[in-house]
Amino acid sequence: MARNTALYFRLVEGKNLPAKDVSGTSDPYCIVKVDNEVVARTATVWKDLNPFWGEEFTLHLPLGFHTLSFYVMDEDTIGHDDVIGKISLTKEYIASQPRGIDSWINLSCVNPDEEVQGEIYLELHIMQDQHKCNLHCHVLEARGKLGSLRVKISLSEERILPSVYYQNLIQLLVESVQSPDQGDCSLLAILEDMCSAESRQEVAVKLVKIFLGQGLAVTFLDRLNMREVNRTGDPNTLFRSNSLASKSMEQYMKIVGMPYLHEVLRPIVTRIFEEKKYVELDPCKIDLNRSRRISFKGSVSEQQIRESSVEFLRGYLSDIIDAILGSVEQCPPGMRLCFKQLHKRVEERFLGAASQDVKYAAISGFLFLRFFAPAILTPKLFHLREHHADPRTARTLLLLAKVVQSIGNLGQQLGHGKEQWMSPLHPLIQQSVGRLRDFLDKLTDMESDVECGQTSRTLFHPSVTIKEGFLHKRKAEAVNLVTRFTFKKRYFWLSSQTLSYSKTPDWQVRSSIPVHRICAVERVDENAFQQPNMMQIITQDAETQGCHIMYIQCKNVNELNQWLSALRKVSLCNQNLLPTYHQGAYRNSHWTCCLQSDRTVRGCSRTHLAVTLGDWSDPLDPDAEAQVLYCHLLLVKDILRNKYLDGADGVATGKAETRGPTEKGFEGLIASSAARRLLTIIEDLQRAHQVFERREREEAPNHSNCI
Repeated sequence: MARNTALYFRLVEGKNLPAKDVSGTSDPYCIVKVDNEVVARTATVWKDLNPFWGEEFTLHLPLGFHTLSFYVMDEDTIGHDDVIGKISLTKEYIASQPRGIDSWINLSCVNPDEEVQGEIYLELHIMQDQHKCNLHCHVLEARGKLGSLRVKISLSEERILPSVYYQNLIQLLVESVQSPDQGDCSLLAILEDMCSAESRQEVAVKLVKIFLGQGLAVTFLDRLNMREVNRTGDPNTLFRSNSLASKSMEQYMKIVGMPYLHEVLRPIVTRIFEEKKYVELDPCKIDLNRSRRISFKGSVSEQQIRESSVEFLRGYLSDIIDAILGSVEQCPPGMRLCFKQLHKRVEERFLGAASQDVKYAAISGFLFLRFFAPAILTPKLFHLREHHADPRTARTLLLLAKVVQSIGNLGQQLGHGKEQWMSPLHPLIQQSVGRLRDFLDKLTDMESDVECGQTSRTLFHPSVTIKEGFLHKRKAEAVNLVTRFTFKKRYFWLSSQTLSYSKTPDWQVRSSIPVHRICAVERVDENAFQQPNMMQIITQDAETQGCHIMYIQCKNVNELNQWLSALRKVSLCNQNLLPTYHQGAYRNSHWTCCLQSDRTVRGCSRTHLAVTLGDWSDPLDPDAEAQVLYCHLLLVKDILRNKYLDGADGVATGKAETRGPTEKGFEGLIASSAARRLLTIIEDLQRAHQVFERREREEAPNHSNCI
């Protein structure tokens, strides 16, 4: 049995932050600390006192924590960054909010021993005579109103039971998708009925991962989509709501299709960020002064700006559309099979010439409106870029996303919307819509209807690169000296089987470390080398069984946490994981952390092998996923009984007046049967948790006495 703490937080935006720069603005970003350890850093929003970040993180902390803190900083290109203010929330306070926290919270001052808060404008004069020296100080102005931060936080602490306790729940779910569809009487229908709007996304994520582990994700999605299609009367509203089907499809694409998304969009998005073209079509937003600053030809007219903007947008759009529509073979087979089945369900439901485009709109609605367009709009949130776009680039991305959305809608709104200034791009949209239909036909043209089973806890094929990039590796022979020359820049690749590195991405000779030899992946205390953002990878030698440590420096805390998380995930099931490690380094004949002289002495700190950031590349963990699903079901246990069982019992005993709203003869019996099995499983799991809780309470005093 294990415990797992999942801490979700989203840094939404800041409001009324103080100006820290002489220009009257600030360049704010946020640092997030769990206890005293930095776990995340948002991108900097330049020259903005009301910044929007919209960045979200999920941190898995099996060992628990005490305090979650958000520090709002002002980035300075010269000197140290200024601290604007902070928010500190205790674990107890977060846990006391059963629905989580989603609100504005005022920033407070930092500890004066750590940082000086606020600014004052002083006028100083020294008055000196033969007998004394006086200092006259006149406070002309003070500032440092801290503003506020909007955050969303939720805490989930779960006791993960042994796998055997979840088998009945998993089996019931499997049966629900393998049996013939039963419409509104199926277990999936009951689950959706029981899910609140707030919990639907998390339930969708867990269900998708459970069925991925069972090799039935596409079948699961087909059952949901078929139910959604059959109960939709107006084809124009198909999949437009945030139903369990829509949410599950969206999460499936993020989990399975993110490497595909990166391969298709990253080159063009990178070019847009680097070129920083001034693009604007809306007459109300064209800034002639801005255009003059970027033009070497003197003043330009509004018409010239529109013409150049259309030219730039057409160039970018042509590359984006060509990349997407030419990616049939790059699209993961699971996504293609899912779209093929969806195409079939919609075609069977909506017949006639007037409904021919519905089968295309259903697929493009997911692929374009919920996948490609959002990634173009906010590349940072889809890991396509490390930083948010500057205002000029953000406007270009917004216009491009609008066009991609219009193409995904099959151009149905052309000429009817409020933004008529987009009309110069309408011909390109119409041309792309025709190509889109051909692309979707090819995408769904698959011979096999068999879903590939999942054979590993990871979502990736061994050949897929999970993470890559330049890092600084410390030379192994440099034991005592600490200079910049002891760190060498190397390009690293991580797959589920190996960690490789070489001088450059194109270098033919690579050194490799088998993932199964990794014993621990941990941070390094900054004082060990007087260098920040360092980690250590501890591996076991195949011949001597001794441990070897590789020290690596990352360029910032985000990169450090991403590499820590990725390496821990791929080594999660290794057999030789270490329980302890040294935070420092062995230098000058002793460990810098505990001062022990024995190089092989047991580590002085506990390892954090399961502390990871949650994202689309998380390994499958069916026990944890089933536990979260059980917790959602436990909250609605009484509603489930009242709606599906009390009425059915009334029918069986002849008490017609007690029939529930879903009781309709034979269908009611099917629904009540599924609900009864589900309720029994919920109660069995509830009793199992009570047994383990009682055992823990009984063992606690004995454990205290032993200590």
